[in-house]
Amino acid sequence: MLNFLPDLHEGHAPITLQQLFGDALEAFDAWEDERAEPMVIFEDRIIPIGIVFESMRDCTDILPRTMADIVSDTLARNPAAVDIEIVTFGDAARLATALTEQRRLCGEAAIAAFLDHHRVDKRRPA
Repeated sequence: MLNFLPDLHEGHAPITLQQLFGDALEAFDAWEDERAEPMVIFEDRIIPIGIVFESMRDCTDILPRTMADIVSDTLARNPAAVDIEIVTFGDAARLATALTEQRRLCGEAAIAAFLDHHRVDKRRPA
């Protein structure tokens, strides 16, 4: 897949990418169970939030307080990530990438279970 997002420059993200990251965090926070991965729009292109998070993994810019609050709220709902300290965009992006992947897998497993349960011919394996 081609990446249309701007590159980091020596660990620093352009302001447009930082704003897109904030939009992706808000979309992640509003992501309902069993739904497809949320998308955000960047320069008239629809991009999955996981791509945005991946592009920010190596960013060394300090995370603004408003985004840090969203990340903290997300951490409070995930007991596995209680001891993680989030200071930079990269810290938040690595956590968000892992949580997005986890949500994708849970959604795919639920879909597979639903399809298996509702198979017309139960004698044939899925």
